Amino acid sequence: MMQAYVMDAFSARLFGGNQAGVVLPDRPLEDGLMQQIAAEFKHSETAFVTKNDDGSVNLRYFTPAGEVDLCGHATIASFALLRKLERIGDGDCIAHTRSGDLNIAIGGETVWMDMAPPQLLRTLTGDEAAELYAAYGLTPADCPEGFPAKIITTGLADIMLPVRDHDTLMRAVQNEAAVTELSRRYDCVGVHMFCPGDDTCTAWCSNFAPLYDIPEECATGTSNGALTYYLYQQGMVRPGDENVFIQGEHMGRPSEIRSRLTADGGTVLIRVGGRAVMSMSCELKI
Repeated sequence: MMQAYVMDAFSARLFGGNQAGVVLPDRPLEDGLMQQIAAEFKHSETAFVTKNDDGSVNLRYFTPAGEVDLCGHATIASFALLRKLERIGDGDCIAHTRSGDLNIAIGGETVWMDMAPPQLLRTLTGDEAAELYAAYGLTPADCPEGFPAKIITTGLADIMLPVRDHDTLMRAVQNEAAVTELSRRYDCVGVHMFCPGDDTCTAWCSNFAPLYDIPEECATGTSNGALTYYLYQQGMVRPGDENVFIQGEHMGRPSEIRSRLTADGGTVLIRVGGRAVMSMSCELKI
């Protein structure tokens, strides 16, 4: 038997944030079996975690539909769990993922993870953006002036889709078939819709990834890492600031994702952080 858990990531309270399955295998598992386990959990991602003799950690991530290279909230969940089980302590750790090696910092109940170097992959044309807005029942008039739609990656590529305000964000209704096709066309995980925040947060967000059987996700670390870079390019985020993103309100599971950005010459580094609490534990009888 092997231990499996459900963690509520990017939340300091039970039943908040984004749920992730975390499995601690007691032996090597075939890809097909990990896929079946993820499908059984039915969470947006399930992480399979193995600690190495040198103290580093191997992470693989499966959605109900297939494997993905990186998942921010499942990473936060995995390291919060390892710390709770006293398998790691405070300090730095290396996480090996299919997206590359990540530096993880654990301090108390907060886990910080380095994102892959941010890249602007492309800026969408006006016609392309209009098609995206239409997939949510919106029009280009719902885009704030000077905020183009862009595809950015910090490990996973997402479309950054800005809207004017919180009311617009809340009234967006997704056409799953259309967004699935557009995500496939642009070779992206999905769409990260956002609007500028207020005194309580940097931005409010909604994340959609129907291509991976995730109609909406209430917390996404990689997407908010990409959003941090977008807002930095727009002059709305400064190096050294701690940014706060509120996501998941549509789903009744508001999450708080934090980020920090450093810039040294032409090198930009982004770190995403948050807390996670255990909501369930079980044994897998396989």
